[in-house]
Amino acid sequence: MRKYVMFETEIGILYIVSENKRINAVHIGEEDFLQHEDIAAIAEDRADPLLAEAKKQMMEYFRGERQIFKLPLEQKGTDFQMDIWSQLQQIPYGQTKSYQDIAVLADRPKAVRAVGQANKANKLPVIVPCHRVIGKNSSLTGYAGTRTDIKDKLLTLEGATFKSGK
Repeated sequence: MRKYVMFETEIGILYIVSENKRINAVHIGEEDFLQHEDIAAIAEDRADPLLAEAKKQMMEYFRGERQIFKLPLEQKGTDFQMDIWSQLQQIPYGQTKSYQDIAVLADRPKAVRAVGQANKANKLPVIVPCHRVIGKNSSLTGYAGTRTDIKDKLLTLEGATFKSGK
């Protein structure tokens, strides 16, 4: 059974979704949640131990008390996407890499746009830190579509160096 918990954060309302005792989605905002979840087949469960732990860790992150999430995760994607998501998890808190850097680390140096598409397909934002991937010139580019304001807030929270669009 799919379950979720929702709560307010500095980047808006987050919806964390679990199934089979694994976290498999983080939605930023109600619109994203409703677009990707079948409301008839999912139930809010604030008492679920896994969701409670995920919320606790997320709140610790937003308070600057957590840099690494320790949660059972499940992501589904192509082999390429899985490789890119694995590379994202290697980017330390407060640091950034360019899309080109990630393509090179994945042994696909010409796949810069594909890295961007894999980031866009990441269903576990914040936990799998796609926000730490920025343009080669240190500028913010794409996040949750056009939500670079969220990327800005997350990188500022982490103390990362980047060129803000503000």
